[in-house]
Amino acid sequence: MFADRAKIFIRSGKGGDGHVSFRRELYVPNGGPDGGDGGRGGDIIFEVDKGLNTLYDFRHKRKFAAKDGEQGGKKRCHGKDAQDLILKVPEGTIIKEAESGKVIADMSGDNKRQIILKGGKGGLGNMHFATSTMQVPKYAQPGQPAKELWVTLELKVIADVGLLGFPNVGKSTFLSRVTNAQPKIANYHFTTINPNLGVVDLGGGEGFVLADIPGLIEGASEGIGLGHEFLRHVERTKMMIHVVDAAGSEGRDPIEDIYKINSELKAYNEDLAKRPQVIAANKIDLIYAGDEDPVEKIRKEFEPQGYKVFAISGVSGEGVKELLYYVNEKLKTLDDAPIIFEQEYFPEDEIITENLPYTVEVEDGVYVVEGPKIEKMLGYTNLDSEKGFQFFQRFLKDTGILQQLEEKGIQEGDTVRMYGLQFDYYK
Repeated sequence: MFADRAKIFIRSGKGGDGHVSFRRELYVPNGGPDGGDGGRGGDIIFEVDKGLNTLYDFRHKRKFAAKDGEQGGKKRCHGKDAQDLILKVPEGTIIKEAESGKVIADMSGDNKRQIILKGGKGGLGNMHFATSTMQVPKYAQPGQPAKELWVTLELKVIADVGLLGFPNVGKSTFLSRVTNAQPKIANYHFTTINPNLGVVDLGGGEGFVLADIPGLIEGASEGIGLGHEFLRHVERTKMMIHVVDAAGSEGRDPIEDIYKINSELKAYNEDLAKRPQVIAANKIDLIYAGDEDPVEKIRKEFEPQGYKVFAISGVSGEGVKELLYYVNEKLKTLDDAPIIFEQEYFPEDEIITENLPYTVEVEDGVYVVEGPKIEKMLGYTNLDSEKGFQFFQRFLKDTGILQQLEEKGIQEGDTVRMYGLQFDYYK
């Protein structure tokens, strides 16, 4: 089964918490703090695997989580860093933020490996928080939280040239004749469900990669049929060979077909419709002598618009060589840099607030709140002003300090001490 789209949930590892402990040695009854730091959480990394050509593996498993970092330990022991989780994808995979559809990474060109979600940093142990005013810190820093995200993976075929055309115009036959690809060929609509890739070898090191994009139908740009899945693969191609059934063997008008498909391209992505196109008027072996040559009719309609028209037969090979050499020369005039989708969404820009620790303890009937978070807040807050006092109250509520005081059993009128600040508690 070919799979070119998947939606998955990814989560990096949480950082390990810092540890609270104190030196306990013979003859050192009241040793200083020696709690170690927590380990780093695992990253989520996407990596290109040249051996893959589908996203099929992501159809069965939808959730991927890296391990959390280990907590710090006694005697300044650092918690173990968690292993990164590496997800292998085929070249050409685009990773998007699921809700907005914005591009996070394009696994193409030089980009073979990218960290998508970074693991949380480990928290600092209490040995880092000893100060002249607090020589016995009973708190440590929690590890940074994990990051999580729903992403969509889309595989966009990487080819120089795309084969366009309605079903049954002979694209697969043409591809099998000019490349080493072996597409399944049958006479029914939507014959090609998977994009077929092949290399056109013109000798002397000349050639290009050709992709048979599955047959389009009207309404493809609106997602009718398998429209979006098909059009997705055209986006990387630098130019297109537009194959039409010049003989009208199935009762279709080739000129009308060209206009219809180009309008679908324009509706899906205007830039696609502007890329160079060459028209392959196929099945000339089925054209019978009549009043008007259908190939000349196509030429009169489209060559004034800048489209070169070649009369070919995918079955007999007539005209194919001339077409391929023309396309090869045209490619040399185009920018040879691969088409890469720029990053639009940056997961690392999501702000992680500074998660400084604190403790709430009861000493001789007084509720003592300590920690660098409190010290920092008191340093820049003017509690004499009404605005400053409102900020202080909101700080106590938002950080969970009020809730912890209540859990410890504080009652109205009880005393709270925070470093140099002492006040009576009232709701």
